[in-house]
Amino acid sequence: MKPFLTFINHPHPLTPSPLHGEGELLLPSPTRWGKGWGWGMISIVSAMMTLILVACQPDTTPTAPNISNSTPISNLGISSTNAVPTALPDALIQEADAEYLLLTNLYERTVPSVVNIEAVNEQVGFTDTGRGSGFIYDRNGHIVTNAHVVNNANLIYITFNDGFVTTAQLVAQDNYSDLAVLKVDTSVERLLPLELADSDLVKVGQRAVAIGNPWGLQGSMTAGIVSAIGRQLDSAELIDASSLPGFQNPRIIQIDATLSPGNSGGPLLNSEGRVIGVNTAIRTTSGNFEGVGFSVPSNTVRRVIPDLINHGRVDYSWLGINTIASDFGVAAFAEALNLPVQAGVLVTGITPNSPAAKAGLQGGTQIETVRDIPVCAGGDIIVAINGQFIHNMDELVNYLVIQTKPNDTIELMVVRGEQTLNIAVTLEARPSEGQLVRECE
Repeated sequence: MKPFLTFINHPHPLTPSPLHGEGELLLPSPTRWGKGWGWGMISIVSAMMTLILVACQPDTTPTAPNISNSTPISNLGISSTNAVPTALPDALIQEADAEYLLLTNLYERTVPSVVNIEAVNEQVGFTDTGRGSGFIYDRNGHIVTNAHVVNNANLIYITFNDGFVTTAQLVAQDNYSDLAVLKVDTSVERLLPLELADSDLVKVGQRAVAIGNPWGLQGSMTAGIVSAIGRQLDSAELIDASSLPGFQNPRIIQIDATLSPGNSGGPLLNSEGRVIGVNTAIRTTSGNFEGVGFSVPSNTVRRVIPDLINHGRVDYSWLGINTIASDFGVAAFAEALNLPVQAGVLVTGITPNSPAAKAGLQGGTQIETVRDIPVCAGGDIIVAINGQFIHNMDELVNYLVIQTKPNDTIELMVVRGEQTLNIAVTLEARPSEGQLVRECE
């Protein structure tokens, strides 16, 4: 075999051929080198192939003592593709889809009551058009929406869910609550009012479903949860910068359901399809939804809308006090100021000639700094109204808005120093102009 191997590498007679690349092996033919050379090469090649075949035969030598035959390859059950799983049982699928079936049913029952609102403000030289949502309030053609949706509009179009378009008249609007009432003249069969729920029963974590017309599209739904309650909004100042500041829109519901432009004025629903709020605003730094939406509670709707329909305005009760801007009331300052209670409303200032001033309530007397915040301390602490204990200013304002009207007489429980006093106060109508409360003067 050694001559064969040497021969393969020998430069002669295996020289490069003009028809082949350098380094290619050309097997000589018998006709080229004669019979002797040809049959000799055939014998050599045959011997070489015999050696290769012998080398490729299976090893029949005995295996080592630690090796034994196992399962045949054909029985291993190994597949080049993954097995396709079978479908889950129908009962399990239906249980998983129960929530979505609820949302679908809720949407189909309530979306006929939700309308698209196109508010046009035509002025000399320009036309401004805004879009929002609303919902049918009663069979008399009244529609509830946000005040800011129709503010300054002189032409309002209503598009019902079935595509029917008609015009609406503005009955009245209230900037403090950011609510407005429109009226349409259309077939009563198209007027399907939604039912108001009791928003005081709303809890954090409950389902919140928003239905509206974002971007002017046909009714759509987004769902989430109630993420907070008891927020406050400066609704009047946001709508009209000339409004008397300091009056808050109380008990606002915070949600994480996506609200887009055009959702304003649409209903916020609970799982039963009842209205718990009117979607009104989002908190954003970019102009887009960032996970925080706000709704005016349904109990405010129940208080405000009848007055707008019957009187064209809402008269709110006015007490005439100022307090610390804090969601926690006095709790956040109780230890630092050495207060005798940890819940209630610390009165920091009294408006002159207000119901509070006439009743003898006392504001703060000296400035104390708490966590770099100046606080006018030393005033009365309101802990209850008409026997209902309160934790903060939002609860006090909400009670005044929902439960009272001007000329009502209420009883405040007040902590003054080490004393607890009951003070009767006759409420008056909220002023539309005046001065801010002065503190520690």
